[in-house]
Amino acid sequence: MESTEARDQLLLVERAAAAPYVQYPPSPWWYAPAVGAWTAALIGAFVWWRENGVLFTASLGMLVSAEVLFLIWMRRRHGAMPMPGHGKPPAEIAAVWRGYFAGVGAIAVLVTLAWWLGGVPVAAAVAFVLVTAGIAIYERKYAIAAGKVRDRLA
Repeated sequence: MESTEARDQLLLVERAAAAPYVQYPPSPWWYAPAVGAWTAALIGAFVWWRENGVLFTASLGMLVSAEVLFLIWMRRRHGAMPMPGHGKPPAEIAAVWRGYFAGVGAIAVLVTLAWWLGGVPVAAAVAFVLVTAGIAIYERKYAIAAGKVRDRLA
């Protein structure tokens, strides 16, 4: 009798710990392209790096401000907002986060290579495509992992 009660309590604790990771509303359709465009704009700002310090600084300031506003909106929308690398997610979601970080590293290498071979405009275009696709893939894998956690803890 006590072991069943202890198991039920353990399951309740695990459900509560997993709740911020699995009760996560899906991102709007425009989220992935917006992040891709923001990344491309950040890279594109480097066109002015040596030519006009004021334009470079102003563009970086606007992009950072947009990012801060976006993060505030996301935190309000999601409530408890799990961020990759923070907290202790369920194993299924931790695996998706590891893939996310590997993907970020791969994208950084590919964008750097594009910058080196083709310049800032090429790097910005490559960043837009890769970041948009990467975020879309991450979102889909996260939703699948969250579903698996919900099924396991049901």
